[in-house]
Amino acid sequence: MRALALFAAVRLAGTAAVVAVDRIAGHPFGKSLAHAWDSVWYLHIAEHGYGSQVRITSTGAVQTDWAFFPLYPGLIRTLSGLTDLTTGRAGLLVAWGCVLIAAYGIHAIGHRLHGRTVAAWLVALWAALPHSVVLSLAYTEPLFTACAAWSLYAVLKGRWPTAGALALLAGLSRPSGIAAAVAVTAAALHEAVRQRGRVPAGLWAGAALGPLGWAGYVLWVGAQTGDLLHGYLRVQSAWKSQLDLGAGPLHMLRWMPPQGSGPAYPMAVLVVTASVVLFCLLCLDRTPLPLVVFSGVLLLLVLAVSGPFSSKPRFLLPAFPLLLPAARALAAAWRAHRHRTCLLYGTLTTVSLLYGAYLAALSPQPL
Repeated sequence: MRALALFAAVRLAGTAAVVAVDRIAGHPFGKSLAHAWDSVWYLHIAEHGYGSQVRITSTGAVQTDWAFFPLYPGLIRTLSGLTDLTTGRAGLLVAWGCVLIAAYGIHAIGHRLHGRTVAAWLVALWAALPHSVVLSLAYTEPLFTACAAWSLYAVLKGRWPTAGALALLAGLSRPSGIAAAVAVTAAALHEAVRQRGRVPAGLWAGAALGPLGWAGYVLWVGAQTGDLLHGYLRVQSAWKSQLDLGAGPLHMLRWMPPQGSGPAYPMAVLVVTASVVLFCLLCLDRTPLPLVVFSGVLLLLVLAVSGPFSSKPRFLLPAFPLLLPAARALAAAWRAHRHRTCLLYGTLTTVSLLYGAYLAALSPQPL
């Protein structure tokens, strides 16, 4: 399939760019791919299980690894145990395998809704986003996107138990995994109303399955802390991740210019602003409800929950339905002006690869 071949080529080029910048910067081989930022926590969980914590001397807060969901480190541990691979290499293989599965699922959704050309551009755009370098790293976004994309595709096909089971896995992959469950549940309720109660077989089973992964882990963390209902929220609060309805990002924006933080924050502002605009276009385009709900929940979490603003574009990376309006526009441009469209995409890809290598290997801001 040409679209997936293009996707793989772009991401291989992105991986090579990170390795090259690592070498130029004098970093150990593969450090930025498998041993940077959150990757270190996931690999430690895979090797030693849960229970590690770090005290932040400036604030006194205690950060624990309970903030990180279990599916990805569990898969790393399993692959590493079945082979002679280190956890770092196993983490990369899991991520790279999942990103291909995710790209295939995204293409399947685009093809079902708008045909082959739009599907190809949808996958191509996802490969060339400014923060798509994350798809080459030992992070959870590839796993989450793979589970969510195929869950949403199952909803579009009316395969409710499959959709619920995949949403359950998405909920075990990362905190924002609840978006997949909300999308499945919303679609199930809409279908029940549309059918006036004569629902397809397995609909309610799928709707019930979806939230179990996310809720199960949150309650488990609560049990470990001794506060079943609020323990997980306290764990996230120590990581400066809590519901603040945008107050944190607004405060950050106020002080961004004198900080001199490089391109990470301005690019994050641009990506988040563009995502809001694309979500409005997605709604106006009468996109199927589960895709709108999934993207809307992810966007709401980014806007309403505090945390490093430079990481927010990464949190939006799984919200691939937001790219549908742009993919449709590029498909129309491709039919009329192929040369110009190729030039535009080539420029976008080049900028993305260079910026991604900077983010992964050089930026002092959290990815």
